[in-house]
Amino acid sequence: MKKTGVFVLFVLLLLVILCPGLVQARGGLAVTDNSAEAQFPISLSFSLSAVSDVDITDIRLHYTVDRDSFAEVTSEAYIDFVPDTDVDVRWSLDMRRIGGLPPESVVQYWWTLEDTGGNKLKTAPLTVNFNDERYSWESLTEGKVTIRWYEGNQSFAGELMSTAQDALVRLAQDTGAYLKKPVKLYIYADTGDLQGAMIFPQEWTGGVAYTAYGIIAIGIASDELAWGKTSIVHELTHLVIHQMTLNPYNDLPRWLDEGLAMYNEGLLEPTFASRLLKAVEGDTLISVRTLSSPFSTDSEKALLSYAQSYALVEYIIGAYGQSRMLELLTTFSQGSGYDEALENVYGFDMDGLDNLWREYIIGKFEGIGATTSTSALVPAGVSR
Repeated sequence: MKKTGVFVLFVLLLLVILCPGLVQARGGLAVTDNSAEAQFPISLSFSLSAVSDVDITDIRLHYTVDRDSFAEVTSEAYIDFVPDTDVDVRWSLDMRRIGGLPPESVVQYWWTLEDTGGNKLKTAPLTVNFNDERYSWESLTEGKVTIRWYEGNQSFAGELMSTAQDALVRLAQDTGAYLKKPVKLYIYADTGDLQGAMIFPQEWTGGVAYTAYGIIAIGIASDELAWGKTSIVHELTHLVIHQMTLNPYNDLPRWLDEGLAMYNEGLLEPTFASRLLKAVEGDTLISVRTLSSPFSTDSEKALLSYAQSYALVEYIIGAYGQSRMLELLTTFSQGSGYDEALENVYGFDMDGLDNLWREYIIGKFEGIGATTSTSALVPAGVSR
């Protein structure tokens, strides 16, 4: 019996050394299998097998997702099973419950167990990558930007990388903002493939920035390269501004976040410029205070909101310069409120900005007729 006991102990110790997910506690409570499997983008499944001299009565899974956060958030799943001395359990994180995760998300997990003898066990933390392995991804890295794609040659990826790098240079020149941490761009072959990588996507979704993860996913078809480049600039700007202003107290006003992304794209497109002219002529401009909240779901009001956000940022940078914009972003990173930040940097609150900007934009469009080509409606920008 003694020789048998020594042999069993040796085998268990060897398993623990070779397989870090296998753990034994006093009293014979031991984990014999511990694994996780990703089914992107639908679910992440965790499996555990354990044995004990007495019935195992409690098993819980604990997991965390690696993302920007000011507090460590650990989720716990209570596993429903029939108590026994030999158990096999499985639990799946249904992405429909949390809205999904972007490709290359990192999840850390561990288990806690208890048996009727009062023995408790906690496994060592393991990590699983929630990767989109449905495609054979290629990779290109320059500086802090990595592009992953599966359709198109190196020239295609190189062109997108040049767009990204140029956008970062422009943004730094206009606002002083820069990437603090690496980011990754997943380029899907079209919007259909992109939406297939998402949970509950909107039918119009063509690109998304997962700011807390430093990841962008965009669907770029071969005949939509120009649109794809513009989308990369827009979403990449969101990631940079997120990194520059991240704080536990407050978000950016919506007009500033979207306005900077629109402004970094270049000149305002005619579709947006025409809405801006119409609002000036009809005295239906949206207040800056209203634009600080999420935009309307009404398509016409949403287009006007984006157009005004562009023009607001264009006015502030043109009138006060890059250094003051950087100061504004830095002030927001400290958790300042909207009015407080504007007062500290520019000497006016949101209502004051609204008055100044309305005077500016009305003067800019003064005398432009409704039949004028929309190319003439673009507010004169600062030298880019």
